[in-house]
Amino acid sequence: MFPLRIAGLRFAPEARPILDGLDLELSGEGISVILGPNGTGKTLLLRLLAGLLPADGGAIDWGGAAQPDGRLAMVFQQPMLLRMTVFTNVEFALRPQAMSAAERRRRTTEVLERVGLAHRARDCARLLSGGERQRLALARAWAMRPRLLLLDEPTASLDPSATEAVERIIREVRTEGAKVLMTTHNLGQATRLADDIIFLADGRVQEHAPASRFFARPQSPAARAFMQGELPWRIAFDR
Repeated sequence: MFPLRIAGLRFAPEARPILDGLDLELSGEGISVILGPNGTGKTLLLRLLAGLLPADGGAIDWGGAAQPDGRLAMVFQQPMLLRMTVFTNVEFALRPQAMSAAERRRRTTEVLERVGLAHRARDCARLLSGGERQRLALARAWAMRPRLLLLDEPTASLDPSATEAVERIIREVRTEGAKVLMTTHNLGQATRLADDIIFLADGRVQEHAPASRFFARPQSPAARAFMQGELPWRIAFDR
């Protein structure tokens, strides 16, 4: 699947470009965080990579292949859960994979323990709190052992405690070898999690840099303006 190369990606519903010739290359390691103004196409980019929408132009090269090899999972801002138990929500996602029923049960139990939901395994998923639902969605994706995990604002509506729990899981997923590509509006979260920052504006990648360098010295005027507008204080970047 890697390196993942995106060239000239375009999405223009009703001839109104949202992504307009986007170029990006990603390695198979670390956590890449997408930042940018509202409406610039951050979530859209994830949906295009997940195959949920067709692009209007451009190309996506998955390590020399035209399609990903199946080891891709996406977790949405509002997780979509089955009207079943917590356990079944994870186990059901594993059924298309080539494994025995015993192996599915074993992996489901293991991942629920790791996200702190083993004690809720027999409860209906719809009874979970917002933070628990997001942990369940992450558990379901993690159980599939994805090579690429796409996360769209995974903590947007969560309190600090729930956010910390979700961030811990994201780090563990990364540690086990998955590439994480995520969007967030939380700059603090971006500084805590990101290995590199992808800054989108005007339908294109304006900047792609290591997180430490981006937050110290964003190079593009658009990124500088965004950072100064998002922070509750004025900031002078090193030149």
